Amino acid sequence: MDVKAEVIAQFTQVAAEQGMQLAPLTDELALFDSGLDSLCFAIVVVRLEQSFGVDPFSANDLSFPVTFGDFIGCYQNADN
Repeated sequence: MDVKAEVIAQFTQVAAEQGMQLAPLTDELALFDSGLDSLCFAIVVVRLEQSFGVDPFSANDLSFPVTFGDFIGCYQNADN
C-alpha cells in the first residue's frame, strides 16, 4: 500500500466529512495550517491505524510531527 496516497486520501475524506476546507497538501505544509482541527486529526489517526495496523504515535520516544511530510514519515517509518 502506498503510504502517502493513503494519508492524502484520509485527510481529504475526513475534511470533506467534517466540512473543513483542506489546504494543498505539500510536504512542507505545517499541520497547524492544514485546515483540520484536533477532532479531524484524531479521526485520521484512527483510520490510518485501521489501514496500516500500526499507531506510530503510541511510541514514547516519538516527537509529534510538525509538517505534513513529517506526518507521512511517521507512517513510512513505523514498524509493521
